[in-house]
Amino acid sequence: MTDRNGGGVGRSAGPKAIALIGPFGSGKTTLMEAMLARTGAIHRQGIVGDGSAVGDAGAEARAHAMSVELNVAETSFMGERLTLLDCPGSVEFAHEAEAVLAAVDCAIVVAEADEKKVGALQLVLKRLEALGIPRILFLNKIDKSEMGVRETLTLLQPASSVPLLLRHIPIRQHDVVTGFVDLALERAFVYREYAPSELIDMTDEVRVSEARERYAMLEKLADYDDSLMEELLDDVEPSLEHVLTDLVADMRAGLVCPVLIGSALHGHGVGRLLKAIRHEAPDVTTTVERLGLEDGTEAVVQVLKTIHTGHAGKLSIARVLRGTVQDGVELTGPEGSVGRVSGLLRVIGQQTAKRDPAAVGEVVGLGKLDGAATGMTLATGKHPPVQLAPLTAPEPVIALAVNPAERKDETKLSTALLRLSEENPALIVSQDEEAGEIRLAGQGEMHLRVAMERLAARYGLKVETRPPSIPYRETIRGQATVRGRHKKQSGGHGQFGDCVLEIRPQRRGNGFLFEDAITGGVVPRNYIPAIEAGVKDMLKRGPLGFPVVDVAVKLTDGSYHSVDSSDQAFRTAAQLGMREALEACSPVLLEPVLRVSVTVPSDASSRVNMMVTQRRGQLLGFDAKPGWPGWDIVEAEIPESEMRGLIVELRSATAGVGTYSSRFDHLAELTGRLADQVSDKKGTRAA
Repeated sequence: MTDRNGGGVGRSAGPKAIALIGPFGSGKTTLMEAMLARTGAIHRQGIVGDGSAVGDAGAEARAHAMSVELNVAETSFMGERLTLLDCPGSVEFAHEAEAVLAAVDCAIVVAEADEKKVGALQLVLKRLEALGIPRILFLNKIDKSEMGVRETLTLLQPASSVPLLLRHIPIRQHDVVTGFVDLALERAFVYREYAPSELIDMTDEVRVSEARERYAMLEKLADYDDSLMEELLDDVEPSLEHVLTDLVADMRAGLVCPVLIGSALHGHGVGRLLKAIRHEAPDVTTTVERLGLEDGTEAVVQVLKTIHTGHAGKLSIARVLRGTVQDGVELTGPEGSVGRVSGLLRVIGQQTAKRDPAAVGEVVGLGKLDGAATGMTLATGKHPPVQLAPLTAPEPVIALAVNPAERKDETKLSTALLRLSEENPALIVSQDEEAGEIRLAGQGEMHLRVAMERLAARYGLKVETRPPSIPYRETIRGQATVRGRHKKQSGGHGQFGDCVLEIRPQRRGNGFLFEDAITGGVVPRNYIPAIEAGVKDMLKRGPLGFPVVDVAVKLTDGSYHSVDSSDQAFRTAAQLGMREALEACSPVLLEPVLRVSVTVPSDASSRVNMMVTQRRGQLLGFDAKPGWPGWDIVEAEIPESEMRGLIVELRSATAGVGTYSSRFDHLAELTGRLADQVSDKKGTRAA
């Protein structure tokens, strides 16, 4: 067999890594369970819903009946080793897949005939297309679908930039799916519960459908193969080898996305899917080429996931891309050594077992590499390896201020949050010095809720949470000239400082300006820095309780005492003058306004417009998202204080796929009742 470039496209040898990815609730974890049962890795197929499955075995996944982290399992099929990497479907945990997709050979996209999930399917397929990862779509829950398979493909096709190529059609009896026809092999099979399908003869009715759908498949393949097109035009039946060659080549080249059907819950179609993986999916050789890894003698691994276990410490799940990794070997990361491997482990769900050295293509757990992080490329050489797929954390859309219920747990909380963010790089931990807050930001309410549950369950931490503080500012509308005078006599040297200050507002965004207009030496120059420091002291907290911005202060006059004047006396004098001046200059509250870019399916754009106006926002316009038919980007300005709950409402309006990015844009005056509420909460009111 030959591909489009003339190279071999026969069955690839060696261990393969396969990602299971798709919309939330499509059945990925159930499919992994069915594949493990069919290959003999487990004795019987468990059920995700009752907690008997290998995947989603963590407490949080079971509590919320959803995948909240990567599930990993190793098996073999017909002598070929496979690692299955089941990625969460919820957009809040989608970042779990990023490091995984960098090093897999092929993706099985699990989908169903559900119009509400087309947007989520598009997110998945677009990402795979961008990364150049070959993919097969497994149309799951075929037994529950009332929609015809051709109608289903019409529904799902907008999610894919390349044709969804139907490989199987269902056989129905009395509206019940009892089997399928493989259009490439021209064979019919009847399903057997949790067992391999059996070959059967096609009825005349089924044969008519098979001929029609097979010809449609061949026509699409002929778009990329002139010789096949000539055979079809000449009514020449192409050979099976020719058809299979085109199917494999076009899938690997990303020209088409083959569609297989089945029911993971009942084990239907699973054997045929496994055979497609064995014969058609590329192996690590192709993946290494995609990543641009050059030849070399050192072993190279890509870290897919970081786990902190209660008994064995830090565990790095990694794929070997070159060479062999043995226990005790020292690995180097982008900044030097990350440690020595302390234990090689085979992973299947929550269970691990010691294993032999890991060869190229295998996925292995590497023990206690303290310096390793998810997304890193590690090597056995002394020099830092080229980072093949650097991981960038997604911009957070929601945040909480967190603090321990007991002060003695502050250090423990910091350590726990660091470990959680190592396991899930989409969790962003930061320290707001101004507000005195530790902030935990993430991809949604459930994302943060799971993090809080892990703090309690794993680390025994009681944590208090609240919305993060809004960084309000204040400025002045008026101007004034004041004298700051500090005089104190208490035996010995006294304290004397005297300065005249002119205060006026600056244009928004111009910041603070201090001018020295002293003439005649009425204030010695060595005291002027102390006066400026005193002025700045009072800008840290103005009359309304917030930092003061956009103010100009000019030092115009003053006096001093040859004995009693000092830096501290003049600093105090400046503080007294500024306190009086700020209260006299009509202080006004300023709130931060964000520039927000909202990305949603086009049918939700009108609802986004309503969300913006309800949040005192201003619409700036919207446009189609380039390269994403059926999606819009809505641009707006929204006060930061009004952003709370936006992501929840946005996800609710878009079946979970809407999102946004934001950045600080400007400060705007806030007056009236809202300003009073902010000042009251701060414990002060404007004069």
